[in-house]
Amino acid sequence: MTIKNKMSIEQYLVKVARFSDNEFGKLIRNQFKDTEGSSELGMLAAPTHEELEQLKKAVAIMTPTEKQNADSLTDEQTQRIADDAKIDPANFAIFINGYALCRKSLSMPK
Repeated sequence: MTIKNKMSIEQYLVKVARFSDNEFGKLIRNQFKDTEGSSELGMLAAPTHEELEQLKKAVAIMTPTEKQNADSLTDEQTQRIADDAKIDPANFAIFINGYALCRKSLSMPK
């Protein structure tokens, strides 16, 4: 994949959704649990149905410019989008950071 053909935020959302609420996803999710039973980072590997719906809602309200530049959104922009979508800002920030890392890894020479 060349820099010109980088993954869109919508394509990344589909990638993140592939193990949502299935048995394999739950197994992956359990591997990310901390001592308190939380697994925020597991959200990128296997989001729950609720988390996935929140991410879809946030991506849906993003402007075309925000979608095109999603890998370089500021913390303030990410917070505003989450607030406007009425979703968990921490999960949306994790999603946006995961997307930025994904885009960066796709643009690095191999």
